[in-house]
Amino acid sequence: MIELTATELFRRYREGSLSPVEVTAAVLDRIDELEPRLHALYAYDPEHARAAAKQSEQRFRAGEPGALDGIPLTLKENIATKGTPVPLGTAATELTPAAADAPAAARVREAGAVLLAKTTMPDYGMLTSGLSSFHTASRNPWDTARTPGGSSAGAAVAAAAGYAPLHVGTDIGGSIRLPAGWCGLVGFKPSFGRVPVDPPYLGRVAGPLTRTVADAALLMSVLAQPDPRDHMSLPPAEVPWTDLGGELTGLRIGLQLDPGAGLPVEAEIAAAVAEAARAFESAGASVEPLAPFLTREMLDGLDTFWRVRAWSDISALPAERQAKVLPYIADWARGGADVPGLAAYRGFAQIDAMSAAAVRATEPYDFVLSPTCPVGPPPADWASPTGDPERPFEHIAFTVPYNMSGQPAVSVNCGYTDAGMPIGLQIAGRRFDDAGVLRAAAAFEGIRGPGRSPEV
Repeated sequence: MIELTATELFRRYREGSLSPVEVTAAVLDRIDELEPRLHALYAYDPEHARAAAKQSEQRFRAGEPGALDGIPLTLKENIATKGTPVPLGTAATELTPAAADAPAAARVREAGAVLLAKTTMPDYGMLTSGLSSFHTASRNPWDTARTPGGSSAGAAVAAAAGYAPLHVGTDIGGSIRLPAGWCGLVGFKPSFGRVPVDPPYLGRVAGPLTRTVADAALLMSVLAQPDPRDHMSLPPAEVPWTDLGGELTGLRIGLQLDPGAGLPVEAEIAAAVAEAARAFESAGASVEPLAPFLTREMLDGLDTFWRVRAWSDISALPAERQAKVLPYIADWARGGADVPGLAAYRGFAQIDAMSAAAVRATEPYDFVLSPTCPVGPPPADWASPTGDPERPFEHIAFTVPYNMSGQPAVSVNCGYTDAGMPIGLQIAGRRFDDAGVLRAAAAFEGIRGPGRSPEV
């Protein structure tokens, strides 16, 4: 039961061959078995989930189900749910219950999903890791000695371990796609503003982590509904989310194996992505190399600005709460303490430079293929692949440009290392072509065939 996708579950519910109550019970058993080792969840509430499943069962019997009715689901911890504190992954946060559901939480509840729990994240969402001063460090189901990535760490763990078919994460530099890549999942970063968030911020999006493209599309059909609280959201649009048909014939594809800055791509990862590109070519697409467009100045400028922003928040805390921030994050943020105003502005200006460069470089192509991350997952107790707060973003060079440009991008599994760890292929599209990116991912998924599951 736990291996069924959301689309399969919904079909089974409608035909009456399976009940939301049965499925929820099976998922809760799975969580109880694995959670002591994986540490994916926060605010786990099995009794609420059972009650929600019974209500869903009644709606199906009445012939009035919502779009996600009875589907088990989790939300990342920083997506507010009414009555639950939002620690933002850090012990430095005061645990005040949220006054209202954030947009994503409101939409999935309205659609009838069974909310199981929130999922863990690192301090302030600023790590590609499950390391946190508030939560127990989450573990990658493929190898529990390794990190799942982050900052949507718990969401990726839960998805890979079979806690539920649908999970909602957030992404400001790769925080959905990076853990999706390291956990063998589909992780979709929609166009900026496509999914309303509260509070909104430049580059930040919410989106799905799932085991299939079809499930990601189904979840997007709910998440992308309008909410007036996000003043930066896109106008409401009729996007054909679940229309995943189409061919790759005639598409022009860019292949990027060097982003221009950051860590070099490991040989196994480069080979898997190149093989995926050949699959696109065999299906009728034309593939050509895409030159690097990210510069050292862009990545360092972003780092400078984000440090200043983080230090602005952390330095406002009382000393006793500052002391609770994860040391790696505190050391990194402290680098913004004495940045002159001119340097802070120049750092911020690199966001525009990165955005413009990404749009210009990718415009000739229908889609751009690249590694999701240049390296595999480090040990679970590492804060980042470099382990160095002076070099914090060397691993996000393929992902972060599309946050700044607002372009949609998805990570989908394209192979495995010799050690058996998943490898993520990133497919990025033109601005606002969310549906096209998902169709391309679905086409590749069909060519690739079924993926493996972790043996946990």
